[in-house]
Amino acid sequence: MSRPSSSRPCSARTNTGNLFPSLQGFVFTEKLGSGTYATVYKAYKKTGGRDVVAIKCVLKSGLNKASTENLLREIELLKKLKHPNIVELYDFQWDEKYIFLIMEFCSGGDLSRFIRTKRTLPERVVKKFLKQLVSAMLYLREHNVAHMDLKPQNVLLTSSSNPTVKIADFGFAKHMFDGDKESVMKGSPLYMAPEIICQKTYDARVDLWSIGVILYECLFGRAPFASKSFQELGAKIWNDKPVELPYGVNVSEDCGDVITRLLQRDPDKRITYEELAKHSFIDIEHSPSSSSLQKAVSVVKDAVTEDTKGNYSNAIKLYCESLEYFMPAIHYEKCENKKEALRKKVKEYMNRAEELKKMIRPKKDSEMRRSVSSDPMEELLDLSKDDEELQAALKVIKAAEIEESNEEYEKAFTHYELGLKTVITYLKEDSNSRRKKLLSKQAQVWMSEAEKIKSFLDVSQLNTNDTSGQEEMEENEHLQTGTCNLQ
Repeated sequence: MSRPSSSRPCSARTNTGNLFPSLQGFVFTEKLGSGTYATVYKAYKKTGGRDVVAIKCVLKSGLNKASTENLLREIELLKKLKHPNIVELYDFQWDEKYIFLIMEFCSGGDLSRFIRTKRTLPERVVKKFLKQLVSAMLYLREHNVAHMDLKPQNVLLTSSSNPTVKIADFGFAKHMFDGDKESVMKGSPLYMAPEIICQKTYDARVDLWSIGVILYECLFGRAPFASKSFQELGAKIWNDKPVELPYGVNVSEDCGDVITRLLQRDPDKRITYEELAKHSFIDIEHSPSSSSLQKAVSVVKDAVTEDTKGNYSNAIKLYCESLEYFMPAIHYEKCENKKEALRKKVKEYMNRAEELKKMIRPKKDSEMRRSVSSDPMEELLDLSKDDEELQAALKVIKAAEIEESNEEYEKAFTHYELGLKTVITYLKEDSNSRRKKLLSKQAQVWMSEAEKIKSFLDVSQLNTNDTSGQEEMEENEHLQTGTCNLQ
């Protein structure tokens, strides 16, 4: 509940001689940063669990009309916006001198400092950060909010080890509905979309450009328009040359594609939020979230049901689909004991999927191959001496049978499919009653074999490996050491 502070406006002196503002119920410990009209301090509550918070102290005397409106808008938005990747506003108070925003404390500092420390970030780490950033931005768009000042300095890290990113500083943010336009220049030049400067009117898509610049800077250590002077920066912004990746970069094709599509100068050609969410480099549906475990459990229940019914191919697909939710659920879970319990359960499900793969592996059924003739294929070949096309088709199917016996399933399926096309055509027109009867019977056998192979091939390569532990270990190594992406 927001309320005026009952403390008198005063300052506390630290051991170093610096003066801190004073707010009843809190002890200020250190200065975290400052801006034009506000300073942020680390503090803790005097009572309860002595929770650590960040307190943004806004000097009333430094506010003009525009900055007052920005502050009120920031408070209004943060009171309503609740998302794991947006810094939370716990409360706000005021006294005669200051307005206090009591906020979530992020011990990892901001992304800008993190990039400077590491120089460049490995793609695996950047991908994790980007997923979280996009998740928050999709949430903002669902609530018709545009941030308008996305930059590494406004992206905070919850810790230095296995951090989560949080968007902060909503001073320029505002409600923007589809079709709404803005003309007031907002943001920081290095991260500002070209249309803000060049066209003077813009919409919420400017945040997409800023995401692209942040992604670029994470990977390559500098913004795409990095310049030595404002004049040079202006020339780059006005230049209509497409943004290119630095020469000799080592990024995946998917990563390069999403950067290029975000950094389109023309907002109409820029990737949309919907496209970004579904992009293979982002894949928000399978990103770690509070709903990941619920989705995994729902899918695996369906897998068990299909398994019980004997629909093994469907069961395998569902077991493997559940893994795509279980792994992000493990990543999302903070408790190590719960992580290990989840991994143990996932291993049971994936072991079952591998068992089912063995069960549906094609096996030659000798009973199905019995015929009134001791060798139906040889008899068919003999009955087709006068037809080269049918003979050729039968020889292709014979090759498929040999390949199936040798477990060359992809070749076998291709040859069964090829041969059966001709056989089915002949069954419609064949006037030789003996050949037609025998061909019809064997066609059923061959189609059954082809279907078994197809069912097996559909699931044989599906992934059953839970790599969440390895991924987390590699990610922590990257976070500790950093890796340069330029060769």
